[in-house]
Amino acid sequence: MSFNEQKLIAQKFPDIFEQDATEIHRKIDQSQHFMEAVKGLIELCGDDPNRDGLIETPYRVLKAFLEYTEGYREDPKAHLLKTFDVNHQELVLVRDIEFYSMCEHHFAPFFGVAHVGYIPNEKITGLSKIARMVEGYAKRFQVQERLTTEIAEAIEEILQPKGTMVVIEAKHMCMCGRGIKKSNASTATSSVRGIFADRSETRAEFLSILQRPSVL
Repeated sequence: MSFNEQKLIAQKFPDIFEQDATEIHRKIDQSQHFMEAVKGLIELCGDDPNRDGLIETPYRVLKAFLEYTEGYREDPKAHLLKTFDVNHQELVLVRDIEFYSMCEHHFAPFFGVAHVGYIPNEKITGLSKIARMVEGYAKRFQVQERLTTEIAEAIEEILQPKGTMVVIEAKHMCMCGRGIKKSNASTATSSVRGIFADRSETRAEFLSILQRPSVL
């Protein structure tokens, strides 16, 4: 990796390189090995890694993967720690939270929307904090099932609500763009806790809101 490339990476991802000198050198060596591997992959696939259109691709792939996995460099549930005392004991549902993640099996993207709802006990959090928390867990190597569970567990741990329900709908390029190549296939997963698990009418309320067209 050239000095200029190192500088640009350090500017874009300062949390990676704000460490002691030994660790910085280790990260630089890892980055160099990764880029060499990408060059080898390009050659294995049948192209010339030194031609004009590909010569900077290993560096661009490195930057992209560091961005795809920013969630490892934060504790996503920490976004929920800012809470408010509001007397609201009915459903709070943030729907259609867009996310983009990376399948850990093929390093292919999967993307969709998360719907996150909870019944407050004594405290609520900011609506944007829920979206930031979802993004933090999504920006890791993931499977949809784990992502759904992690979001629900974060709500449960920090807000300690009467109930939590999370539904995720996503398309997986490892299924749509390769392998079986079913481009219209989508996957839905859910995680239910507390009174959402105990009361069918509470789950039904959540799902009925999802089925309504947005008025915005």
